Amino acid sequence: MARRKKVEEHENHERWLVSYADFITLLFAFFVVMYAISQVNEGKYRVLSDTLSSAFRNIPGSSSGAMVAVNPNEAFPVQIAPRRPVVNPKQEETRRQNRDKMRNIAQELRSALAPLEKEGQVRITETANGVTIEIAASVLFAPGDARLDVGAVRALVSVAQILAPTEFPIVVEGHTDNVPINTPQFPSNWELSGARASSVVRLFIDAGVSAGKMTATGYADQRPVAGNDSVEGRQRNRRVAIVVAASNVEEIPVEIR
Repeated sequence: MARRKKVEEHENHERWLVSYADFITLLFAFFVVMYAISQVNEGKYRVLSDTLSSAFRNIPGSSSGAMVAVNPNEAFPVQIAPRRPVVNPKQEETRRQNRDKMRNIAQELRSALAPLEKEGQVRITETANGVTIEIAASVLFAPGDARLDVGAVRALVSVAQILAPTEFPIVVEGHTDNVPINTPQFPSNWELSGARASSVVRLFIDAGVSAGKMTATGYADQRPVAGNDSVEGRQRNRRVAIVVAASNVEEIPVEIR
């Protein structure tokens, strides 16, 4: 029997393509990983690191992680814990005493100025910032004048006697309407409003109020409380406001932790 000839195997000259394709794939994966590393958000990384560390150690998150601000649209939003003011018993007691004093001042002023308040010539307002007494300018002054009328002195003296024993700062504000004034004594409403406030302050000092806690200021027509397009509105804007501020000069500062 004749022996068969051994068939020669055909040599594959394209096997290098397999290695080349593997190399290209690894190179692509390498660049993808490098790009991903370069895009790591530092804030998210710190939050994730802190959270994992806390979980494995069974301890609450550290303050460094809690205070990291992250964009809420990103994957790891973190809510910044607000700082809570430390309650100071002495400060709370001071505030309570001030509120009680302000309430008593408002009641005494309403009793002393009851007739004028009933006529609508006086408005007494009690707010969180203190007590404000608004007195119509027609009760205190003649038109275009800054000298106090004799009839207004008695009412202002009663107010001064109530405010004199208090330690609260007092601001006296003069206000006018928008009708211009041009006299040798008052070239504009600024001078008129300031002079009227100063007249009330001088009377308060003479009545026993400490000058060191008072301030006189004029606002002209810049702070109206009604429209200047009517007689009633202009009359409402011509006023003197006595503001008793609720802030205490010895108030203890708030501690923040």
